[in-house]
Amino acid sequence: MKRIASALVPAALVLTTLALAVPPAAAEAPTKGFRAEFLMQQAGVEKELLSLAEATPAAKFSWRPAEGVRSVSEVYMHIAGGNYLFLGFAGVKSPDGISPAMEKDVTDKAAVIEAMKKSFAHLRAGVESISDADLDKPVKLFGHETTVRGVLLIAATHEHEHLGQSIAYARMNGIVPPWTAARMAKAAEKPAEKPAEKK
Repeated sequence: MKRIASALVPAALVLTTLALAVPPAAAEAPTKGFRAEFLMQQAGVEKELLSLAEATPAAKFSWRPAEGVRSVSEVYMHIAGGNYLFLGFAGVKSPDGISPAMEKDVTDKAAVIEAMKKSFAHLRAGVESISDADLDKPVKLFGHETTVRGVLLIAATHEHEHLGQSIAYARMNGIVPPWTAARMAKAAEKPAEKPAEKK
């Protein structure tokens, strides 16, 4: 029991930190322009990532396709960490306690999903707090010149890249993505079309 309790303490501390990580949102979410478009795609990728994580059995969170490759939980925590990292480049301060170590330290299914949710909330609130004028501010990202808008595009690309990776992981473990399963179930409910009568 002592060993289990000591293993749970780091995860609990990380989740407590994440709970405090969400920046205050702007008074209103943007309804048009780049930020609104970003948030619309963000809603879609969040929904698919979270539903796929929920559909994956807890025992599979430690699965990896080969030695030296990220496990299921590590991919999800890498996405969460990236959300904080990229938003930091865009001028939104990352909270204390967020570090690359989370990728290895947070492995429990419930803890991983909660961490993902907190990172998504942080990202959305951060984007809402950035003004349209600030989107053109110059930023140096990994040695390259870009803008705040460019950083946000990379953040979106990063999430979609690892969504694709997570879908491949799921399929390799016999897990059908929930949105595909729902579409298949809906198609199966439709009555078979009668062949057209010959005239």
